Amino acid sequence: MKRIGFIGLGIMGKPMCKNLLKAGYQLTVYSRTQKDVDTIVGGSNGKAVAAPSPKDVAAKSDVIITMLPNSPQVREVVLGENGVIEGAAKGSIVVDMSSIAPLASREIAAALAEKGVRMMDAPVSGGEPKAIEGTLSVMIGGTQADFDECLPVMQAMAASVVRVGDIGAGNVAKLCNQIVVAVNIAAMSEALVLAAKSGVNPDLVYQAIRGGLAGSTVLDAKAPLVMDGKFTPGFRINLHAKDLHNVLETSHELNVSLPVTAQVMEIMQALKADGLGDADHGALIRYWEKLAKVEARR
Repeated sequence: MKRIGFIGLGIMGKPMCKNLLKAGYQLTVYSRTQKDVDTIVGGSNGKAVAAPSPKDVAAKSDVIITMLPNSPQVREVVLGENGVIEGAAKGSIVVDMSSIAPLASREIAAALAEKGVRMMDAPVSGGEPKAIEGTLSVMIGGTQADFDECLPVMQAMAASVVRVGDIGAGNVAKLCNQIVVAVNIAAMSEALVLAAKSGVNPDLVYQAIRGGLAGSTVLDAKAPLVMDGKFTPGFRINLHAKDLHNVLETSHELNVSLPVTAQVMEIMQALKADGLGDADHGALIRYWEKLAKVEARR
């Protein structure tokens, strides 16, 4: 069985590690937050050990998984001082499960390739609940051979694992995913606020429309939480705004106009200014609630 390294033990990384441990993998882990390392190592029955740096994680691993906030952090951890590139053996593979810019994935992969280290970009969708359940969706960019080799590892954390294309394609798919999710939450928010302002129970409207064409996974995941006023983050507005920044940066590079996505991005900026950046992205509804002076609760 392959030796697995895992770097980044945040909201997503911790449950992903726990599912790898349940699948029987031995882990070497690193995080800047010591309590997160202690949580994984302490609950692993000896199957997980801590390393002092990304370099040390790489030196002890055949597959090095990174789960980090954005492109700069991935660059630093992989290519920086005491980074993965300094410890990874020729033939090992880096699987970056962060959501970053596709161009950054390609640049990092090129630097690793010069040392004989392979890479796939493998961002995920599903948020903390799916990470806990081990039912994430993984979108992978990389060679078919690397995909086949790492598939069992990915399946320990995910219900859906799809190779989209070569390096960078995984993050293109994730950016597309984030467009659809953001716009769905925005549309749901407008609909529920309209119902509430009209004096109609938004929960009954939700029940009426969820079985038709308006129904979606996003609607079922977010509407009940929103109507209960629960905005504890499964996926923070700050992180979704980061993804939409990468979406718009990529679209500008390709001369692709995304006006609806850009509008949702501006709404997220307004919510961040109101101090809601760390709330769940379902808190998008607070923008319309503020304008309409109504709360869409059940």
